[in-house]
Amino acid sequence: MTAGEDPTGRTSASPPPQPAATDDIHSSTTSSSSTTTPITASFHHHQIRSSFPDCQSVRGHEGFVQPSSYLRPRGLSHPMAPAQPERAIDREERQGLSAIRNFLKVRTSYDVLPLSFRLIIFDTSLSVKESIVSAPLWDSKSSTFAGLLTTSDYINVIQYYFQNPAALDQIDQFRLDSLRDVERALGVAPPETISIDPERPLYEACRRMLQSRARRIPLVTNDSQTDRSHVLSVVTQYRILKFVAVNVSETQKLKKPLGELRLGSYQNLATASMDTPVIDMIHILVERSISSVPILNSEGVVYNVFEAVDVITLIKGGVYGDLSLTVGEALKKRPQDFPGIYTCSLNDGLDTIFDTIRKSRVHRLVVVDDNFRLKGVLTLSDILQYILLEGENDELS
Repeated sequence: MTAGEDPTGRTSASPPPQPAATDDIHSSTTSSSSTTTPITASFHHHQIRSSFPDCQSVRGHEGFVQPSSYLRPRGLSHPMAPAQPERAIDREERQGLSAIRNFLKVRTSYDVLPLSFRLIIFDTSLSVKESIVSAPLWDSKSSTFAGLLTTSDYINVIQYYFQNPAALDQIDQFRLDSLRDVERALGVAPPETISIDPERPLYEACRRMLQSRARRIPLVTNDSQTDRSHVLSVVTQYRILKFVAVNVSETQKLKKPLGELRLGSYQNLATASMDTPVIDMIHILVERSISSVPILNSEGVVYNVFEAVDVITLIKGGVYGDLSLTVGEALKKRPQDFPGIYTCSLNDGLDTIFDTIRKSRVHRLVVVDDNFRLKGVLTLSDILQYILLEGENDELS
């Protein structure tokens, strides 16, 4: 069944879960009204496709004073500086964030689902070779939801067999229920198993994702008659932000530039070149707990981005042991429909970035200057955290 989505953002009840899910939103190039830019084949050396070779106060009891306070000299009082008038751009930013949060609190996680979709669920008895995709896991022995299979799991498997080359010939027999054994062998903490009932507010799902640093969350419902759990679907950060972009017009009020917000990562960025070995890239992804590494040339110009999902492409191609191949060689194995890498500048606001998310399948944006030199990286996690938490205490006071 092919996936579909009502372009107006309206959704209706989805069909019963079928074996199999992916986000089936097709990418498209950004319109001229958005300043965020997907790098495509027309950008010469900026081409990104696979063909490129590329304060808590403590109060005492009312009326009581510590004796020692009589002995301390009183400091000179200083008049408070007059409050600065709120700028129009700050007011609109605050109004936009408030509108988004109110929307997320009245809509449910179920509302995000498209009119039709596919759901892939893997039994934990399957081998890694049979399950090269991110999907919910199901323990058929206990008939329970067993977590989510992610790119981090595949990266752990690759690291394990890289450290234990003698066991490499057994990788095709490696089963998903052995993933916890790999984590223990590598000294990696197991991922937190999170899920949410589809009828709970979408705002709650977003908070759980931020708390667990998950990029997607399964929607799990309980059958009151059988008292068994059922996995309905999986909601990703991208789909949530696209849902917001389609349905909340106030996103156009988020005009404060990234340079002022300092939204994203700009210091101590991990980078690599086209000649960097893939195994080094994997180590960087794990050590930094990141999902992508910008690829630069000698002048700091962004050529490409190596993503955690590229590791899955290598596994699909049967590349387990020869991880000394370079990033450039690995990126040639990307599918021809790879959408490209999206960029933005420090002058862009979230209004234009939400426009891009609404029209294209975006998972991160590389922040560059006018010469395409790397300035920072903006992830969907950064955006989600900002729209949920920025100024939240001011709203509650």
